[in-house]
Formats: sequence, structure tokens, C-alpha cells
Amino acid sequence: MTDILREVGMIARALDSISNIEFKEYDLTKGQYLYLVRVCEHPGIIQEKLAEMIKVDRTTAARAVQKLELSGFVEKREDEHNLKIKKLFPTAKGQQLYPFIQREHHHSEQVALSGLTEEEGATLLALLQRVRSNVEKDWEFVKKGNKRQY
Repeated sequence: MTDILREVGMIARALDSISNIEFKEYDLTKGQYLYLVRVCEHPGIIQEKLAEMIKVDRTTAARAVQKLELSGFVEKREDEHNLKIKKLFPTAKGQQLYPFIQREHHHSEQVALSGLTEEEGATLLALLQRVRSNVEKDWEFVKKGNKRQY
């Protein structure tokens, strides 16, 4: 079972590279599409929740959001009840690109799962969700400054 995470990593990096190449013509670079998709799916999300969803630190999320803002894909708006809170919303430009990103995702998923039965796809999804859940526990633990015992 030692090669499972290598395989998952290679798949993730390959798909990320493909997306970065295909989205470059839209001025989306280095995984920014992930942030844009989550903002489109969750308009009004705060940056901290966005970072948690994508499993990155706050600084990484802040840089990505700032680039998306500068490129005109997202905008920050103040919360009407708490002026300290800034909510993220897709702009018209971001909303216009969202269907293209979804089509690319759907195509990549079809390619990745080709040759698998519907049942095998469902089993794979369930297993990967369990693996993600296991990893999230470690991620939360380490994120709080703790050290894992090897």
C-alpha cells in the first residue's frame, strides 16, 4: 500500500498542470481556478473558510485571492453586520469563466474514470473520501502547531 499516495499525488499534479495550462489564456495561474470555483459555489464565503476548504494556510489563500481580485475575478465586500469581516464574491468576469472551468473539470473526470464501471467509480469515491477524512484529522492537528509521532 506504500504507492497509493504517490499515485494520488501524480494524478493531482497532472490534472493541476493540465488546468494551469488550459486556464493560462484566461489569466488564471497556479491553481487560482480552485479558489474561483469555491467562491462561485459559495458566494459570500470568508477567506478563512476558503483556505480550510482548499486545505492551504491563510497566507497562501490571501495571495491567491489578492491575485484574483487584481485580475477582476473576485471582489471583497464588507459584511453588513461586522465591518471587520470581508466576504468574497465572484465578479461578472469570474461568473463568466465558471462554466468553462466546470466543463474542464467534467472532461478531466470522464478521462480519469474511463474504463471504470459506475459501481467502481462510486467505490473509488467512497474510499477516497475516507482517506481524505483521515488526512484531514492530521492536517488539523499539525495546523494547530502539533507534531505527529512517526
